[in-house]
Amino acid sequence: MKVNVTREEFEAFDRATIRGSIEGIAAGLAISIPASLAAQRYLPAYRALPLSLKALGAVLVVGPAWAIQTERRGVEFDEEHNWKGVSRQLLDNAKAREASEWDSLSTKDRFSKWVARHQYKVILGSWAAGMAVAGTIIMRDRHQSTSQKIVQARMWAQGLTIGVLIAAGVLTHSQREDAAKHHAVDHSWREILEAEMREAESRKVQ
Repeated sequence: MKVNVTREEFEAFDRATIRGSIEGIAAGLAISIPASLAAQRYLPAYRALPLSLKALGAVLVVGPAWAIQTERRGVEFDEEHNWKGVSRQLLDNAKAREASEWDSLSTKDRFSKWVARHQYKVILGSWAAGMAVAGTIIMRDRHQSTSQKIVQARMWAQGLTIGVLIAAGVLTHSQREDAAKHHAVDHSWREILEAEMREAESRKVQ
């Protein structure tokens, strides 16, 4: 892994993240715009929503897609250009061990581990899905005015936000407890030094 980064490498990394941003925004719009058009056509409750709430729905899709794809392209660039030689070998070995451990897990353990890895995606997705369901139910009520429905939607949003914060706290606490039970010391620096020494000795012999 490189520590000193040249201007050219930094600009290349910047281009990779910009590419990821464009891909994420495009993917988010590709999902949110057709969904919004379909809801506008087939759901009278959605047509009654103000434009600001419709725009918020698109932002809730585009924002996470943008952030996730930008980070993904940055990580891919770092692994491809900066992890070389011994560091690359250790990274590949770690991925192989992780894949082997994943294959040995049961379905329940896989689900738990997947949720732990993607807890923020799961939490945000649950919040967005809950808001969509609540909004649909509220907007179908013909006995309330639009302003009353908006107030109820805002109350649901506040309640779901509190629930999301509680869920995030529970997941974080459980992860800390699990990490404390299975505490492992990181010896990757030692493995790198040993591998570099073996490589240097091999070059001397040759």
